[in-house]
Amino acid sequence: MGDEVPDGIDVDGVTSWLESRVDALSPPLTFEVIQGGRSNLTFTVTDADGRRWVLRRPPLHSVLQSAHDMGREHRIMAGLQDSSVPVPPLVGYEPDAAVTGAEFYVMAFVDGTVIRDAEAAEALDPALRPVIGQDLVDVLVNLHAVDPDEVGLGELARRQDYIARQLHRWHGQYEKGKIRDLPVIEDVHARLVADIPEQGRASIVHGDYRLDNVIVGEDGKVRAVLDWELCTLGDPLADVGLLGVYWGAPQDPVVPLLSTPTLVDGFPTREEATLRYAQRSGRDLSELDYYVAFGFWKLAIILEGVYARFSTGAYGDVPEEQYREFADIVVALAERASEVARQAGR
Repeated sequence: MGDEVPDGIDVDGVTSWLESRVDALSPPLTFEVIQGGRSNLTFTVTDADGRRWVLRRPPLHSVLQSAHDMGREHRIMAGLQDSSVPVPPLVGYEPDAAVTGAEFYVMAFVDGTVIRDAEAAEALDPALRPVIGQDLVDVLVNLHAVDPDEVGLGELARRQDYIARQLHRWHGQYEKGKIRDLPVIEDVHARLVADIPEQGRASIVHGDYRLDNVIVGEDGKVRAVLDWELCTLGDPLADVGLLGVYWGAPQDPVVPLLSTPTLVDGFPTREEATLRYAQRSGRDLSELDYYVAFGFWKLAIILEGVYARFSTGAYGDVPEEQYREFADIVVALAERASEVARQAGR
C-alpha cells in the first residue's frame, strides 16, 4: 500500500516494539489492513525482507467494555499453544496504549487460505473440500475436549449458566451500542430467555467458530484458528449452533452476508457435519435448534454493533455505501433467529 499508513498504527512505536522482540527485524515496516474482520482491527506487518506478522488492536473508538480485550485474547491463544487446537505462534502483548494508541498483540503470519465465500471455495481442489469440512468439525471437537484447567484457562470465566449469561451480555451490548430500536431482537431475546436448555459439561467456547475464521493448509487441514475475542467457558453447543448458522443448506432462506462456502459441491452437508460432531464428541444435539436460533440472534447483535461503529467512524473514514448494507442484514438475521426459534417450539 506504498507509504500510506492505516488509521490506528504508529509506525515508529510499532517498529521499536517489534525490534525489541524479533531477531534481525528489517525496517521500514509496511502495514496493510486485513479485510474480513468486522470488530477488532487486524493488520499485516511486513518488514523490508518480506517477513510478515499480524497485529490486532481494538477499533479507533466506540469500544465497549470487555468487547475488545486484547490481553484476554492473547492469554487464550497462549494457553492453547501446545494443545490439539492449532493457533498462530505469538510474538507478544502490549497493554500500553502509548505505543500505537491502544493495547495490541502481535502473532506470526500463518501461510494458508482463508475461505471467506463461495468464490474462494470454488477455487479449491474439489478433493480437498470434504477434508476441509471434516477437519473444521474435528478441530472444534478437539477444542471442546481441552481441559481449561490444564491449559491455564480455568479462571477465564464462570462455567455454568452460559446461555443465560450470554443472553444478558449480548442484550446489554445491544442496549449500550444501538443507534436504533429493533423490536424483533427484543422478541427473540424474550423467547430465548424463557426456555434455556439444561447445560451439559462445560468447555472452552470459541464464540465465533466458522470456516472463514480458520486458515487452511494445502492438505485441507486447519493450520490456525483465528478471532478468539469472544472465547469464554461454557456450553459448547453454542459453537455448534453458530457453525450451523454459517453452514448453509440449499433450502435455507437467503440471508445477505452468509455467503455459505459450504454449499459448494464436495463439502459435507450441515447434517453430515452435525452427525460427525455428535459421534466424535459424544454430546447430545437434540436441542441444537435452540442454539442455532441463539447464534442468529447473537450475530444480528454483533453486526448491529459493527453498523453502529461504522456509522460513528470507529473504523476510520469509510464511505457510507460500504457499510449501509449492515442495517438490512441485521434485520434479516434477527428475523431468521425468530423463524428458527419458532421451529424449535420457542
